[in-house]
Formats: sequence, C-alpha cells, structure tokens
Amino acid sequence: MTELSNDTIGIIGVIALLVMVIIGVRVYIAAATVGFVGLVAIIGWDAGAGMVGTIPHSKSVTYTLSVLPMFILIGYLAFHAGITQALFDAARKWLGWMPGGLAVASVMATAGFAAVSGASTATAAVFARVAIPEMLSAGYSRRIAAGVVAAGGTLATLIPPSAILVIYAIIVEESVGQLLLAGFIPGIVSALIYVAIILIWAKIDPKIGPAIKGYTWTDRVKAIPGTFPVVAVVVIIFSAMYFGWATPTEAGALGAFVVFLMAMMKGMRWDALKASLLDTAKLTVMIFSLIWGVLAFVRFLGFAGLPEHFTNFIVSLPFEPWVVMVCILIAYAILGMFMDAIGMLLLTLPVVYPAVMALGYDSIWFGIIVVKMAEVCLVTPPIGLNCFVVSAVRPDIPISTVFRGVGPFVVADFITVAVFMIWPEVITWLPQTLLN
Repeated sequence: MTELSNDTIGIIGVIALLVMVIIGVRVYIAAATVGFVGLVAIIGWDAGAGMVGTIPHSKSVTYTLSVLPMFILIGYLAFHAGITQALFDAARKWLGWMPGGLAVASVMATAGFAAVSGASTATAAVFARVAIPEMLSAGYSRRIAAGVVAAGGTLATLIPPSAILVIYAIIVEESVGQLLLAGFIPGIVSALIYVAIILIWAKIDPKIGPAIKGYTWTDRVKAIPGTFPVVAVVVIIFSAMYFGWATPTEAGALGAFVVFLMAMMKGMRWDALKASLLDTAKLTVMIFSLIWGVLAFVRFLGFAGLPEHFTNFIVSLPFEPWVVMVCILIAYAILGMFMDAIGMLLLTLPVVYPAVMALGYDSIWFGIIVVKMAEVCLVTPPIGLNCFVVSAVRPDIPISTVFRGVGPFVVADFITVAVFMIWPEVITWLPQTLLN
C-alpha cells in the first residue's frame, strides 16, 4: 500500500474540515478533530497527541489573550447597567430630525456602544431590544428596523475594543495596540457610509421611516450626560495605549473597572452583575475553545506544508497584486456565507496571511480589511449570525425580513472595502501617526 505524502494528507484534512463544517459540526470540534488525526498521521501518535494536548494550556496562559475577557466584560456591564438606553436616547434627540432619523440614530448609537463592546452579536442583541421598538412605534418598516440593528451591530468588529481584532493579532503575531488604533477611523467611516445609505434610501422612499421632530436644544443638551460612560471608556483606553501608560490588557481592565463603577452608581443590582459575569464567561469560553481547536488544525497545516505551497502558488500567479487581493476577498465573502466570522479567520489566516505578506501588503492594513469582510459574513445568508440574533430577540420579525433589511448595508460594506483598498491611508494613518 502506497504511503500518502504530507501534501495529500493536508489536502484530505482541509476537505474533511469543510465537509464537517458544512454538515453542522461545531468549528472548534471539527478543527481539533482534523488537526489531531492529521498530526498523528504525519508525525505519529506520541508526538501528535503530545502536541495537541499542550495547546489548551500553552495558549491560554499567554498575556495577550487576557485582553479578550476584559473587552467582553466592558460590553456586558454597559448593557446590564442600562448605558445603552441613554446612548440611544441621546442619538435620537440629536439625529432624529433627519430623513430616517431613528435609523440614523440607531447606527450612531451602535457605533458608540461598539466603543465599549468587543462583541458584535451582543451589540445586535442589545439594540434589538432598545432601538427596534422605538422605530416600529414611529412607523418604520420592520425591514429597515431589523436591518439597521443587524448591520449596526457589525461595527463592534472594527471599532475598538474589538475582540476579533485581538484574535487576528494573536494569529499573525501582530501588535494588538496598533490594530486597535487602526480600527478606529475605519469603524467611523463604516458608520458614516451606513448613515449615507439610510439617507439616500429615505430620500428615495420616504415611507421607510419618518423624521422625528419636536426635540428642543434643551432636550438635546440634557441627553449628553448619558453618553459620558462611553466617552470615558474610549478616552481611557486610547489615552492609556497612546501615552504608554498601560498595555491593551491593562487598558481593557481599567475600562472594565470604570464601567463597573458607573454601573454601581446607576444602581446595578447583584442579579445584573451576575448576568454580566456569566455572559462574559460564556463568550470567553466559546472564543477560547475556537482558538484551541483551530490552533491544533494550524499545527497540522504547518507539518503538511500547505501554507508554504499556497504562498508559492499565489506569488507565481501572472496577475497584479490587487487583482489577487480582490479574488481573496471574494473568496472570504463566499466562505463567510457558511462559517462564523471568528472561525473563518482562525481557519484561513494561517494559509492566506503568508501569501498576502509575500504580495507586499501591510499586515495592519490587511487585518482591518479582512475583519471588515468578517463583518459582511455576520449579515449574509444562510449563516448571518447577527440576523439570527435579531430575529431571536424579536420573534415577530421573520429571519427573511431581517436578511432583506441588511441588503443595502451589505452593498455599503463592499463600498467601504473599496474605499480602504483605494486609500489605504484611511487605515494606516492613525497608528503610524500616534505611535511614531
């Protein structure tokens, strides 16, 4: 019987992983299983089992990973403390006069909440409870109300503190601080393009959502103090990293402590605090499980030699680098229809990242681009996790309605990616300026 080469074993492993994910096996289970079996097949039982067995401990005790639960805790504390309601009220009073004003307010409020939450699904769930009832009461269509919230939730993947940017930094061994800084301007640009889409949509079809009038300047000024917790966290995290007072992990811990104090001042009770801690623990365990499983698969890919072969293939293609990059992004858009964002990045980056670097692209720039593509995956069928979250919180809105509602925002995301490719300085300017 002919012995299989490492290349063949690697290809079989990749196909097996894709099949398992498509039929519904959890990504971390599929990745860990394929990684374990593949390593045993290549380097033997003792070495393979020993390597996979050490991954959960060796990768959990790294200091960089400790930033994840801190950022996640900030978001859940802010939610259970009711800070989100005050944020939306301020956005409604300041922006409601525009065409589709409540939808615009929802986008800007989600962007503000994204600055204290690293979790996209949490942001979508929060504003499905806060913003959708307000929009429906004002006469907005279910389609736009649900679509705005599902799409607005994706802003948490870019605007720091972003858990997925931290995961990217860990996978490619890049600076967490630089990536968090780099995500700020692209996140704001994404929000503004969403707003532009809403204004154009409302101009074409005024029935989708009327403007909200009647608020005085006194009402608007009184709403500003409700935004102070969000502003405080943003200032603390950015100042700490910019001036070198703290690492990203320390800045995240400080931000969580500030939100905790503000939550106590607002009268947070034990039940709400307990729910915040439990939600944080659940999401953290889920992310860590993904990292453990996928790192086993990554070790297998390394021994099979697939990343090196893929890099050589990409570099040898007779096309301009930007053409290759567009093809890679299209592949991400298609793959994201069948996988969650974090799992997709964890599985693809070990192979794709070396090839992209060989083409001469900047690591920070590519990180923001690929995370932006992960945003698209959160709202595209059939997986579209944010859409399912919104529909779960609002059972009266069918999932098909949510997917139709996010359609214009998916177009906006592709426009945003094009802007970042044409003007990469939008991404690289802030980290280069501040850190230099």
